[in-house]
Amino acid sequence: MQRTAEGSDAVISGAMRFEAAPARRRAILERVRSTGFCSIADLAGELAVSEMTVRRDVRRLDEAGEVRVVHGGVSLPPGEDYSTRAHENPGPKTLIGQAAAALVGPGDTIAVDAGTTAHALVDALPADFAGSVVTHSVPVMQALLERPESRCVGLGGDLYPPSRAFVGPATVEAAARLRVRWCFLGAAAVDERGCYGAYDLERPTKQALMDIADHVVLLADAGKFLSSAPVLLERLDRFHTLVTDTEPPAAIRRALEANGTALGVAAPAGAGV
Repeated sequence: MQRTAEGSDAVISGAMRFEAAPARRRAILERVRSTGFCSIADLAGELAVSEMTVRRDVRRLDEAGEVRVVHGGVSLPPGEDYSTRAHENPGPKTLIGQAAAALVGPGDTIAVDAGTTAHALVDALPADFAGSVVTHSVPVMQALLERPESRCVGLGGDLYPPSRAFVGPATVEAAARLRVRWCFLGAAAVDERGCYGAYDLERPTKQALMDIADHVVLLADAGKFLSSAPVLLERLDRFHTLVTDTEPPAAIRRALEANGTALGVAAPAGAGV
């Protein structure tokens, strides 16, 4: 009887684990699609399971071609990052883009980072914007083809499919010869220490754009405050302004104030103060 009871428990427990695994993998996939990268430790904490369990799940997703296992975590497969992120949180990104565009003068020279939130800034520029846009982002270059009044300075280099952007020494060298008033930078994650990217390969280009700017503006929707990414791009004291769509966590708010970084919280037109 005892063996039967134990066996029954094992069957029930096994069935529960079997039912939970697909749900966990769906949750992992949704999380990675929303942020581009997640660490194993963060996923284990969010799902309340062991890191070993998460590693088994992400291996299954990797084998199915839905994610890619990378050092320290999991990311989307090459080529899927940008197109997937382009459909995430379109409302907040539009608001952030509109608020950031309000900083730009009609004849300013600006640098625009790769990424879907930075792209929203270009979409929000006035139709008569007659300034110049420096960028390594292919989608931003394509968008500027529809703006004959604007000048686009494209930075070449090695094409990096996940971000649909040029990176590498040639890109950095091209940026170093330029000067811009504003640099608008995206990030995969933000905390009280700074902003983070998913891939170190992109870091030199992002830093080169910041180095040529009079003012650097960080664009981050609310999800970036809850996300994790492994590559520290810059600390908060480097930024003139953080533009977001919601009040950031208290620790980030305190860090912004301590570093003299302005905070802009975008709100829908007609929203109460």
